[in-house]
Amino acid sequence: MKQNKKVILLILGLLSAIGPFSIDMYLPAFDTIAVDFNSNIEKVQLSLTSFFIGIAIGQLIYGPLLDKYGRKKPLIVGLCIYVITSILCVFTRDVDSLIILRFIQALGSCAGMVASRAMVQDYYQGKEAARVFSLLMLVIAISPILAPSAGAFLLDYFDWHYIFIALFSIGFAILLLTIFILPESYVGNKQFSLAPKFITTQYFQVFTNKTFIFYCLIASTASAGLYAYLAGSSFVLQELYGLSKKEYGIAFAFVASALILSTQLNRIFLKRWSMQDICIVANFGQVVVGLLMLILLWTNNINLPVILGLTFGYLMCQGFIFPNASAMAMEPFKISAGTASALLGFLQMGLGALSSGLVSLFHNNTPQPILIAMGSCAILSLTLHIIKRKSKQKEAYS
Repeated sequence: MKQNKKVILLILGLLSAIGPFSIDMYLPAFDTIAVDFNSNIEKVQLSLTSFFIGIAIGQLIYGPLLDKYGRKKPLIVGLCIYVITSILCVFTRDVDSLIILRFIQALGSCAGMVASRAMVQDYYQGKEAARVFSLLMLVIAISPILAPSAGAFLLDYFDWHYIFIALFSIGFAILLLTIFILPESYVGNKQFSLAPKFITTQYFQVFTNKTFIFYCLIASTASAGLYAYLAGSSFVLQELYGLSKKEYGIAFAFVASALILSTQLNRIFLKRWSMQDICIVANFGQVVVGLLMLILLWTNNINLPVILGLTFGYLMCQGFIFPNASAMAMEPFKISAGTASALLGFLQMGLGALSSGLVSLFHNNTPQPILIAMGSCAILSLTLHIIKRKSKQKEAYS
């Protein structure tokens, strides 16, 4: 680990980013895919929702496997699933098949997300874990900058099928790095049972840990607002405001750069302030942005610069909330880090699937669904944070 620390962190970052990259790269192609399949953009959006559902469910499967067999074996199996389904997406001929294949592709990609978080917990603790989560968040943050731009570039010269060829190539490269370079961080516990009753008990123990469930839900509800934006951004920015695919990629890159800035500032702030303090201040900031979205929507003052500026602020806060809340949620667990990581990812992506699905369901040819979803998620996240702080204060006084 010490000899190849930077390389290992890079691979962990790539494993964390494979899911987000798979989400963002094909966003500019929604309208093209809809035309090619003689469908509508709302139906194509369901392929994003199915991806979120696949990631959510898949993480629950990988968690116990990572704790029993170590981190690498289940990870390699998941990456193989991802690579195979990526190439199958190239040959799909209807939107329903794409929705199903994206679900299976997500089952493969989520192995990297669960394993990378568990490996961070294997190696680091406390603030150091939060700093490493910030580094992983940096790689994740770069993907929304690179992915839509790369997707738009491919669409300029080829068609949407080449996006999935690119995802296949990326997945295959990460698979090789995992097999030949990434060291095993945990050999596994052979005594760990895969019996449904035992697994259910393990998940219940994690779920009922107050520290875990509060910080997990704080991170997940804040993230759900981001996934609502991802689901609706292609239609809003391209169809409503007339951006070209290249302009959409640039706009997306501008908004996503907020994550890069905040995750790196977070590493600096952690030297001076606690994870809890940084997280709740960012939560308040996100609510201010969310309320502005709702007020401007209500007063009919929404336009392209306003949406981009407010979303930038929203993601700026997200870059502080997610790494700190994730580190605090995972902190009580060491031996069962895989199970805790899986449940964290399940709730995060489950709420993401819910928010993106609601955006598709209430699609009304306006920015209204995504802005209401983002504002509501921020308010809910802060509410949970305040409840957690008050319960902690009561425990201290008792």
